[in-house]
Amino acid sequence: MNKHMGTSLDSFLADEGLLAESEAIAIKRVVAFQLQQHMQQQKLTRAGLARRMGASRGALDRLLDPDNPSVTLLTLERAARALGQRIRIELAA
Repeated sequence: MNKHMGTSLDSFLADEGLLAESEAIAIKRVVAFQLQQHMQQQKLTRAGLARRMGASRGALDRLLDPDNPSVTLLTLERAARALGQRIRIELAA
């Protein structure tokens, strides 16, 4: 009998040690999508956003890569400010 039968996806991922990584990737994909939406609304290229941020194009490419969960809060903050936005981070139960 499958020990995970009837459990939630979160429970399964936690049991397998994959929950934190899965959540980080999901959050990063949402953030990358939102940044790209703001860029499109402002008709801003990647090079233009990188220039506004004072960042390299490579750093911006990593930020916008939905599969790369490694990003610093400073880079997120710079991107948000360059797009006229704010970052809000909160802990939730």
